[in-house]
Amino acid sequence: MHLTNIELGKIGEDLAASYLQGHGYVILGRNWRSARVELDIIARDKNTLVFCEVKTRRSISHGYPSEAITAIKLAHIRTAALHWLTHNRSQYSGVRFDVVSVLYCHDENSKITHIKGLD
Repeated sequence: MHLTNIELGKIGEDLAASYLQGHGYVILGRNWRSARVELDIIARDKNTLVFCEVKTRRSISHGYPSEAITAIKLAHIRTAALHWLTHNRSQYSGVRFDVVSVLYCHDENSKITHIKGLD
């Protein structure tokens, strides 16, 4: 079965959301758009607001999924997060930017790696 990149991305985001919920996160939103940038998952980790980018690949032949987060991509995510905060007035003790990497294997267990606090 061949998945399109859109289908693979959706599966990866679903797996990431389930993973985060299983670790006590509360999902506040998914696929929130600001101009041309999308925030994949917005969640609460205790009293910290987390903007989580999800990257999914089928293999590591072109590197690990998290390696696709460039400085420019992170800057776009931060700008979108500021827009989200403007539209969603909420009180949190902190804000964090995370990435969840998903190596998807449809007939095996997919590997999920969660990196907290991107710089």
